[in-house]
Amino acid sequence: MKDVMGVIYTGESDARLRELTMTRAIAALPVAGRYRVIDFLVSSMVNSGIRNVGVIMQKNYHSLMDHLGSGKEWDLHSKNNGLIILPPFLTRENVGVYNGLLDALRSNSSYLGRSKQEYLILSNSNIIYNCDFDDFVQHHIDSGADITIMYTKDPSMVRDEYGYYLTVNDENLVTDIEVHPTHPDTTNTSMEVFVLKRELLRTLVDRGASHGLHEFTKDMVLKMVRDDNARVSAYEYKGRCWRMDSVQSYFRFNMDILDTATRKDLFSLPVYTKVRDEMPAHYGDNVEISNSLVADGCVVEGKVENSILFRGVRIAPDAYVKNCVIMQDGQVHSGAYIENCILDKQAVIKRNARLIGPAAYPIVIAKNVVI
Repeated sequence: MKDVMGVIYTGESDARLRELTMTRAIAALPVAGRYRVIDFLVSSMVNSGIRNVGVIMQKNYHSLMDHLGSGKEWDLHSKNNGLIILPPFLTRENVGVYNGLLDALRSNSSYLGRSKQEYLILSNSNIIYNCDFDDFVQHHIDSGADITIMYTKDPSMVRDEYGYYLTVNDENLVTDIEVHPTHPDTTNTSMEVFVLKRELLRTLVDRGASHGLHEFTKDMVLKMVRDDNARVSAYEYKGRCWRMDSVQSYFRFNMDILDTATRKDLFSLPVYTKVRDEMPAHYGDNVEISNSLVADGCVVEGKVENSILFRGVRIAPDAYVKNCVIMQDGQVHSGAYIENCILDKQAVIKRNARLIGPAAYPIVIAKNVVI
């Protein structure tokens, strides 16, 4: 799709992810042993032939910038187009903190102006899925709509008092949008992925700025649905998707990915990530491992069950790890037992320690903490 560009907004609220996003954006959260949340979205765009991808950043973006780099791993390091990093900056109009997606787009209006593509895919970055955007864009063109919104009927995406929920008629046109309802009337959950003409987006951004508006869906798209003589179409995404908006949802995704069928479905299209050369994982003589993902560079000498070990993790002899996510360079010393835990980077569980969390509310050990 040479005539389509992508813009990804990474400034979503992250309060419910607690320690996991103290020093990183949601888009930079490590998942599935060696990936970051944003890898799936950027890979989907690249697999769909999109060669101009802009990533708007807000806070805690250093980890994300380091991960994306020049875009080489996604073949987006060309002179023309490629991966464009758009960090926050201070000007008379922009204080460096965006109050919403419209604010972020206004601050980066020069990037939208100098791009050449006719169509634009605009997306948040806190939902994991893997799709081919060709059908999405073609549906938009065929419908003759001004904007098309991607949505899912997956009940696991429904949240009380959070999210946007679409009322869709028989012609796949959006007739109403519920905004953060206490109890949604429908499971048609917006994935906050839009396709529209680039020039129309520039017009909407200017209109929003002139009226002091900040949110794209609530302040602009909803107004178009209710008041304006505009066509807003809906496109149903029928694959699996996961919203990263809490510790529980993060843990649930990583446990889901241990299922072979789920993993095969999510990785049906290639997913690219930053390459890091490591030695193969080393397994001790008395190791026991079942239903787990073990990344390169790990040293496993104890027992691991239903867990994900990122690169460089060390599990000592007589240690027992069950239903856990252990990020890069984490350590579990001899005799320790941990269950239903998330260990951030370089966290250490000392000898003979016991840490057991409830499956519904896993324990989170912050980065560099020793217990």
